[in-house]
Amino acid sequence: MLWFLLAVVTLVVLITLLIFRVKDLSEYDGQDWVIKEVAPNPAHDEVIERIKDMGRASRGLKGKARLIALRNHLDSLGEGVDIESDIRHQDHPRGEWILAPGADSRRRVLYIHGGAWAAGSPRSHRAITDRFSRIANAAVFAVDYRLMPEHRFMDGIRDCRQAYAWLLNHGPDGEAPVDFMVVAGDSAGGSHTLSLLAWIRDNGLRQADAAVALSPSTDLTLTAPSNRENIRTDPLLGPVFGGLSKIPLPVLWWGTLAAFRISPTNPVASPLRGELNKLPPVLIHASTTEMLLDNATRYAAKAKAQGSPVELHTWQNMVHVWHIFTPLLPEADEAFEDIAVFLQKVEQQ
Repeated sequence: MLWFLLAVVTLVVLITLLIFRVKDLSEYDGQDWVIKEVAPNPAHDEVIERIKDMGRASRGLKGKARLIALRNHLDSLGEGVDIESDIRHQDHPRGEWILAPGADSRRRVLYIHGGAWAAGSPRSHRAITDRFSRIANAAVFAVDYRLMPEHRFMDGIRDCRQAYAWLLNHGPDGEAPVDFMVVAGDSAGGSHTLSLLAWIRDNGLRQADAAVALSPSTDLTLTAPSNRENIRTDPLLGPVFGGLSKIPLPVLWWGTLAAFRISPTNPVASPLRGELNKLPPVLIHASTTEMLLDNATRYAAKAKAQGSPVELHTWQNMVHVWHIFTPLLPEADEAFEDIAVFLQKVEQQ
């Protein structure tokens, strides 16, 4: 009986390795990147309390009720934001336009929000999209892509692709070709952003002039060291996803395949594992203490190795996607100033 069990386990392991073929990417670790030092600030404590409020909002709830509570709380982040932009709803593709005063409608930003592919919306990220419209002097379209689990992961991917193709020839005032195009996103939306760039390249569409990925997820295999080492220092992702570190990786891969209906090694879901050549200029932001730090560093290192122009700027001790806490956090304002400089440099090249 023991030999039979050992044979079964061995067979399962071999099948797992054969199906997923997870390549070791540690060769991209250990490079030096720009790190911005951060001084203590009372605003940091307030941000931590807001993150704790998110946990309290779903405490004791399970299943769909917990997901709804998380979605509502995340959306509430955008309700109290003081913005000057004009907001216009769009049905096809679904989303909203964010237009800062005087924004040039032929300059466009496709913004893809984060939220672990199951939460978030254009409303939750208005603090970010409002700033993008101002610093880029552009019309921002925040796509309201379909979320899991009600929809398949690929449904959201298709929504982002459709939105990009549509934006090339449509602005907030109707049909008009784009002059300057940017794709941007955070966390899960950062993954969609980087995945989209490769799809654009491979399908012969007009490539984006630039892309910005904020604390992006780039690898669903969860093999990067920071996925485990930064659990305790990540106040947002640590409490939610830290428990995954106790589950054997092969089990997580099968779970991802079942939930996403796509392999965690597929570049559509894990853009780090695709070909990163011939991409437009990309700026990536990450925090030194977040779980997804190495997702960012590995992507940047591999893209540079394959000849694509990419910059990675990291901030000390910031929460995951700290940009959403503008103007409360001075480091959020610094991050948007950094993005503005990057976009200006791209246009001057």
